[in-house]
Amino acid sequence: MELPTALAGLDDHPWATVDHAYGPAEDLPELLRAFAEGGEDAEEALDELYGSIVHQGTVYAASVDAAPYLARIAASGSQSVDALRLLGCLAESEDEHGVEPGAVRAAVTAQLPLLIPLLADEDADVRQAAGWTVGHTRDTGTALPAVRAHLATETEPAVRAELLTAYGRLDREGAADQARALLTPDTPAPLRLAAVFAALDADEPWLAAHHDAVLGLLPACETARFGHADEHREPLRTIVGHLLERDDAADRESALALLDAALRDERPEVRAEALWAADRACALSRSAPQRLVPAIVPLAADRAAAQLLAKLGPAAAEAAPVLAELAARPDAQADNGPGSGPDDEAADQALAALVLVAPEAAAPLLARALGRRPRAMQSAAGSYAPADAPFPFDPELFAAVRARLAAKALERPASECQDCGCTTVKDNNDIAGLVHLLRRWGPQAVTALPELCAVLPRFPYAATAITAVAADGGPEQRAQAATGLRAEAGKLLVARALHELTGESGPLLAAAEAAFATGVRGAGDGAQAAAALGPAATPLVPALREALARTAERDTTPQVDTDLALALALWRITGQAAEAVPVLASVLDNSRGRQWFRWTAARAAREIAALGPAGHPLTARLESLLDDPSLAPSAVLALLAVGDPAVLDRTRLAEAALHSAETHADLKHAVEALRALGASALTPEQHDRLTALATRDRRLVLSGADHAMIREDEHLRTALAALLGPTA
Repeated sequence: MELPTALAGLDDHPWATVDHAYGPAEDLPELLRAFAEGGEDAEEALDELYGSIVHQGTVYAASVDAAPYLARIAASGSQSVDALRLLGCLAESEDEHGVEPGAVRAAVTAQLPLLIPLLADEDADVRQAAGWTVGHTRDTGTALPAVRAHLATETEPAVRAELLTAYGRLDREGAADQARALLTPDTPAPLRLAAVFAALDADEPWLAAHHDAVLGLLPACETARFGHADEHREPLRTIVGHLLERDDAADRESALALLDAALRDERPEVRAEALWAADRACALSRSAPQRLVPAIVPLAADRAAAQLLAKLGPAAAEAAPVLAELAARPDAQADNGPGSGPDDEAADQALAALVLVAPEAAAPLLARALGRRPRAMQSAAGSYAPADAPFPFDPELFAAVRARLAAKALERPASECQDCGCTTVKDNNDIAGLVHLLRRWGPQAVTALPELCAVLPRFPYAATAITAVAADGGPEQRAQAATGLRAEAGKLLVARALHELTGESGPLLAAAEAAFATGVRGAGDGAQAAAALGPAATPLVPALREALARTAERDTTPQVDTDLALALALWRITGQAAEAVPVLASVLDNSRGRQWFRWTAARAAREIAALGPAGHPLTARLESLLDDPSLAPSAVLALLAVGDPAVLDRTRLAEAALHSAETHADLKHAVEALRALGASALTPEQHDRLTALATRDRRLVLSGADHAMIREDEHLRTALAALLGPTA
């Protein structure tokens, strides 16, 4: 097919009547032509086509209309590989917007008469791309016989591998039958790897032949470049994940044995691939750490190994001596000396892991190199620090923190150093870590009050630490803290700390009122501060009502968050729920059918719980949330607070919370809701399901902050075990 024939009718097509990701598809003729002609604009046009007709994996009505033109472009021999890959992405997608389910795949399938001949193209890259696309049609009538036939005659290993993968998409059992004979060492590596995946996709039993085939392919990342399937780009990690997701003891041991062998391999590139896969295994399986840590410990000098040990925390306790040795290896240097080199970076990574694995052993090492261990400080007091396990107080570290904080207080702000080019001043992250440590140490750190007060003008968050360390101090220390806070009480955060420490409400009233005029977020912060005052904030009621009237549209998450804060502040101050209930009802009503407001609705439901019986008018709305697993736990918590205990269906509430936990929709609040209900609310069948959830090997937490998922999983399991009692 000539290119003019392929593009015939392109301009006359009614593109304006169909939409892509950005609206009417009137730009598609220009994009398709620029792509097809292969000039200097072709790459940019291809990028825009991906962004519009398969935007982040979502397909549209315009995707249907574009499919015939892409197939003709591929058949013309112009841009064939890229056109085929784009068509394969269209056929692969199951995320369809504004189009009948299956319509896009059907549109690609309709082009099989043009696509199947490309399985015999003289260019191996074209044949391979055609295999990828044809397989994604899922068509067993035309595509399957063609793929089978070409697999039997194809000689290029990478293309044969792609055809076997396509065969598996069309007929899993048939592909698995073909794959059994392809696991031997004399089979080309790409085809052997495709055979392993064919067996996995068909849920074939994992045999010694599969184990040996994978080990023989390592490092497998280069081999995996034979195809376009994302799941095959990281073969060892994907294989291990697939076996663990079967949640079967034999398959679990197969996965972990494979990893153990790879981690002990002499080749660095194999160990690197194995560490990446081991990270996945530990995130999926509770038993993986115990099985794999002995093989990971000798690799602790590797950054990936140290990061994995840090994620495992106390479960990697046997790594503590090795990590401590690595962390202490560089000679001691002055904290304010020259920038760190490779040795310091390696020591910092090891110490960051040691902080989470064995914090008591890490404390003195952190004290001796406090200014040169940013990763370790992040683990001890930054975003990686466990919220439920403060870093242990250590006198040597405490002295080092005080000294460094005192030095920070003497530095000029960065804005004052721009003219002279001073490089000794860092941003507030350093101060933040020091302050967080002191805050979490509480009264043990009371003698650091002078240093905290000194940095307060530059770093208002130090107010929280001042309150924490002085709360149980003597009269002189409390007076010193109060004096320091009063000097900066025009800042809302500081005024709140002063009120918490001394009960003084005047500065907090003034700071809250000033915040109302600073915008939506400021109004929300001011409302939360006013709510903490309760009836003492009565003078702020007119300002709160005025702010609430300004944000009544509730079209964005910040507006909704502010409205919730304002309404609840009015309730806490006046004791009347009449103003809060309509706002909360509006939030729940407006969230229906708006995916991006889902978590806002869940937050609103939890806020309703604070109203207690005064929130009873919202009962029906809350009950309507029980069928949505992501909203159900928050609705359960609210219903327990506002509903009539005599008529609450506690079994239904337990089912809603349990289903949310089983589907991983909102694990944290599902566990909280189940705990609020108590084990007595569970039927025997629900109790058995909860027991299975709490005791199974597969992790409960499968998403979230990468560094915290394992820790959160163990925390939630502890909570479930406490709910179920000693027999769990």
